[in-house]
Amino acid sequence: MVLKKGAATLANRRRLPTALRAVLGYYADTGVFDYGSLSLKSEIDERTERMLDDVYDRIEAALAEEFGHPVAFSYDTKLILPARLTLGYVYRAARQDADTDPVGDDIATGVPPVEDAALDAESPTLSPRERVVRAEQMTRLSIEALVDGDMRDAINDVEFEDFEVDFEGAKRWSESEADRRRVAKIAQQALQTHLDGLLADLPDSVAEAYQWAVDYSEAHQDRDDYFRGLMEAAEAGDEDAIDAVREEYKFAEYDEPPATLSPAEQDLPYSKSQYARVGVIYDGMLDLYRLAGLDIDDDFAKAIVLAIIGAQVWLDDVDDYADDRAEGQLTPVTAEYLLRPDDRAAYGHVVDITEQYLDLAKEYATAADSPLTGIAVEYIYRSGEPDVLPGHS
Repeated sequence: MVLKKGAATLANRRRLPTALRAVLGYYADTGVFDYGSLSLKSEIDERTERMLDDVYDRIEAALAEEFGHPVAFSYDTKLILPARLTLGYVYRAARQDADTDPVGDDIATGVPPVEDAALDAESPTLSPRERVVRAEQMTRLSIEALVDGDMRDAINDVEFEDFEVDFEGAKRWSESEADRRRVAKIAQQALQTHLDGLLADLPDSVAEAYQWAVDYSEAHQDRDDYFRGLMEAAEAGDEDAIDAVREEYKFAEYDEPPATLSPAEQDLPYSKSQYARVGVIYDGMLDLYRLAGLDIDDDFAKAIVLAIIGAQVWLDDVDDYADDRAEGQLTPVTAEYLLRPDDRAAYGHVVDITEQYLDLAKEYATAADSPLTGIAVEYIYRSGEPDVLPGHS
């Protein structure tokens, strides 16, 4: 008890690195301290960075062909965190089941033979090494799909600041919006073409699982203009619009309740809208691992989906509040400032809603024996900057 209290005190010291505060905070909250998770995180980061480099090499080749100059390219995205955590989850479990380390120096390339029978309880049990290989292959596939999807959203939203290029002194590059759009489209098209080829070589069940998640998310995006209209009317004081924000956005009912979330979790504030916005993409990602014959625990899946919803609100929506409010973008954060009587009440509810999602995610991560995921959830929480919101003090 004394150690946990001391860890909680240290975790609240902002002068300490956030990563250390996350480890201490997770221990203080759950009593779980797993030193191996620290080295596992470094290992996973290094291996997935190499996978990202493969993605960027493909893009650089396409850009060099288009512009006639060597190009250095990178893309700033946080969306691959769940893929990293899933790879770490498989590594940890495979090592626990193996006599010798099943994780080799080389990262498996390509995609595994995937069959519908992998979902059958009678399917052959994979060895620890086979699980590692398939996890690496599905992580590589997932990273490319996640970056491709994020780039599509950035292009649709005319947000090109995360596309970083260096044309090595080429004078044709002006960094105008037109140039950035051109680079973004070439980069995304290069990934889409390669991804389509990968999916075409896999059984239909894999492509169908991927497409289902994409379609589910896009159906929510298609309602963006409608939600913007609700927000505009609510800003003007329209009580019917305010009621609609509450009933159709905050507490909307699922048409297709996801099996990953319990009925209580489906009733959480903004559950339907945020599951469709971000959660379903990672639910679909985990299905790809399952289709490859990997055992992804239900508790781990819940931890990932709930954590990514919490992260979207706590990191992106909080940080973007001022811009979203000015541009009429309905998010859980802007919605709370429409639904509450004052800024202080809205701020309190944003914090409370975030903590509901992240606390549940930590509980499920602990139940799934994935301290790396629990620490990541704690890191998300301690990385937030809610003091940018009105009413924080």
